Amino acid sequence: MRHVTLTMTAHDIEPQAAYERIRDFRRYPDVTDTVREVVVHPPGADGTVVSDWTVRFRNGLMRWSERDAFSPESLTLSFTQLRGDFEVFEGAWRCAPAERGTTVTFAAAFDLGIPTLADLLDPVAESTLRTNIELIAGGLLGRVTVEPAAPLAETAAPAAVHG
Repeated sequence: MRHVTLTMTAHDIEPQAAYERIRDFRRYPDVTDTVREVVVHPPGADGTVVSDWTVRFRNGLMRWSERDAFSPESLTLSFTQLRGDFEVFEGAWRCAPAERGTTVTFAAAFDLGIPTLADLLDPVAESTLRTNIELIAGGLLGRVTVEPAAPLAETAAPAAVHG
């Protein structure tokens, strides 16, 4: 299973406001071409929501349904794929106060379910997922600085995404 973690600073936005924007899945197709469609179903008795996603992936589309659980007290939302193109796709978004805005962390684990091609496909999927999350965050939150992912990149200036 592959793991992806992105840590970003959303400038000039409070954590509660950032969390509310991130949890508003219906807006995603309006802020980036990466997300083609999101259908959000009414909340269940436990407060979780099922959402159906269609997202650009390389030269095609990936589709899945996920269960989303919201924790406003910790400014966290977690998701678990119920069915779809991934074998496994689960993770969380977390918002926390930062000096001039909000630290937003996206962490996910995925498995495409094609073991014989994992060495070839997983790095491509990881790169595409990172790019898509950066585009989504920039579209939802405005100016976002992405923290370097690899130890070797720590001396490089963080990339800025403008939405």
